[in-house]
Amino acid sequence: MSAAKDSLGMQSRIARRDFLNHTLVGSGAALLGGLNPRQALGQGLGWEGFSGVGDYKDANGNTEPVINGAHSMRDGNYDQSPADTEDLSETYDLVVVGGGIAGLTAALLARARHKQPLRILILENHPIFGGEARRNDFIVDGVRLEAPQGSNFLTTQRPGNLIDQVYKAIDLDPHSFTYQDWKGPEPKLKLSRHNYEQLFSMKQNFGFYFGGRFGQPDGLWVKDPMNNLGKCPWPASLGDDMTKFAAFTKKGWAHKDWHDLTPHEEAHLDGITDEQRWQEQAGMSVEGIRTIVSPMVAQMVGLGADAVSGLYMYTWHKSQGDDPDPNDPESEHCFPGGNAGVTRHLVKALIPDSIEGPATLSGIWKGRVRFGALDRKGAPVQLRVGSMVVRVEHDGEPAKAERVLVTYAKNGKTYRVRARATIMAGGGWAARRAIRDLPKSHKDAYGTFSYSAFLVANVAVRNWRYLHKMGLMGGRWFEGFGHWTEVRTHAKFAAARPTIGPDSPTVLTFYHPMMYPGSGLSARDQGTRGRTELIGTPYVAFEKSIREHLTQLFGRAGFNAKRDIAGIVLNRWGHAFVTPAPGFFVGRNGAPAPRDVLRKTPHGRIAFSHGDLAGTVNHMHSITESSRAVDQVLRVLQA
Repeated sequence: MSAAKDSLGMQSRIARRDFLNHTLVGSGAALLGGLNPRQALGQGLGWEGFSGVGDYKDANGNTEPVINGAHSMRDGNYDQSPADTEDLSETYDLVVVGGGIAGLTAALLARARHKQPLRILILENHPIFGGEARRNDFIVDGVRLEAPQGSNFLTTQRPGNLIDQVYKAIDLDPHSFTYQDWKGPEPKLKLSRHNYEQLFSMKQNFGFYFGGRFGQPDGLWVKDPMNNLGKCPWPASLGDDMTKFAAFTKKGWAHKDWHDLTPHEEAHLDGITDEQRWQEQAGMSVEGIRTIVSPMVAQMVGLGADAVSGLYMYTWHKSQGDDPDPNDPESEHCFPGGNAGVTRHLVKALIPDSIEGPATLSGIWKGRVRFGALDRKGAPVQLRVGSMVVRVEHDGEPAKAERVLVTYAKNGKTYRVRARATIMAGGGWAARRAIRDLPKSHKDAYGTFSYSAFLVANVAVRNWRYLHKMGLMGGRWFEGFGHWTEVRTHAKFAAARPTIGPDSPTVLTFYHPMMYPGSGLSARDQGTRGRTELIGTPYVAFEKSIREHLTQLFGRAGFNAKRDIAGIVLNRWGHAFVTPAPGFFVGRNGAPAPRDVLRKTPHGRIAFSHGDLAGTVNHMHSITESSRAVDQVLRVLQA
């Protein structure tokens, strides 16, 4: 591509592409840590692209080594224990499989609730802890920026509830978050404090973009859309649906107080799709639901309303995971890099010297991870990263065994440890394959779970003057890459600067669900199709889509992709969400709900705590599921 034709900047020598050209230039060389570019290509980095700087630079989403390792287990390569497995002669009171929020919380609560000190090993398959609660770090024009790889958003909690207790135990106080002050020209814009704030409220400085689908080849932005629906150039039918959506959501997404559902109503809603629920309760058309509602549903459960249970939103609210402090009118918060802040606080509490600096909000967020301290022999808690668990089985008959054998793969070799009890805190898709003596009831339950793929793209930009010029801090669209983005103000304890304005560099986060409404595919088949697309698409193709789309959205307001984009990180999550299809929460034909089989019945010395058992994945549900699982294994350990 000639330089004259490269208006998108696809050949720009910025860090995210230098090594793809077999050339390390400027900051790119430093960011790659001296890695030979030919080695980089050999490791598949051309598929992954630039992965950021700092502690998380080797762990953007499901990296190629992690995907290959998981597929090796899926393909049966560990159906027999490898003959060269090294027995480490290590025995722990508790082995936790998964170093995300569920696993880290399980370790924290087990130590707090057990009468005697415990030796705990946490096994995490990625190069750093966190699961989907990790962050991407950039340095743009000398300013350090962070953005979430996936999980983000937290709230101040009702005093004394479980989430509040965990927050206090790890020195995390959302009440103390204060945010950057405005520094820029008029108009002063109210910025979002988390990635979903304007998407759901669609306030005055949020906009809708309409393109070719709605007869606007040059593009049209409508500011403050909820108060200017008449200016939106959609057909009358969609206009009616938007009016119905606005009226319905004023009553809440679930339309009826979620505490008041009868068992009959719960069974009815779990027997239909959420799309059917919106038709029944809001009177919207299928086209309107798929255009307006489904992209928002996908932010919570991975797929659109056509694929998920009509009960999912009620269960989201009904769990203790949605219990904010009623005395805090602004209870919603976010770390700059999402819930990586929660996992860092958990790790600091479990292994105090694992993160440099004091146990304060700023110290934990900014301190470097001391990887050597994570897995110190003989420590009360050891966290072993880069360790993919491939076999979990009782050492004998499950009902009588006194130990669980846990085998993991690391750097091309397999190792075995023993545990008096085990908590499976990773994803259910991995647990069902790893546990070798799983009973049929539990296998059948796992067999009903569907998982959806998701791409989170973080685009570092040198400024956002083009948005401010339009009087916007973010907006939503109905065709193209992702569905919305918004500029966030960051908590001061974590921000590189105490102020923010349109001249400030920032990161625009794009959540791009792999969803196919109208395809007729089931939730499971949509998940399979999405993973195929996610894994089969090279970095450069996604990058081109992002650059073209940003140009379409903001080019007329002055955005220049070649000049303004400083870096792009893709986070590919093959099983980002459990997608609760109809029947997930209540069950069908008199049978118990599959998730309840796993929640209520541990398998010998193995309990299940991964957040997908809640049906709606967020970090608060991960905590509540782990609390239950810890109580189950403690009954075994204290027997």
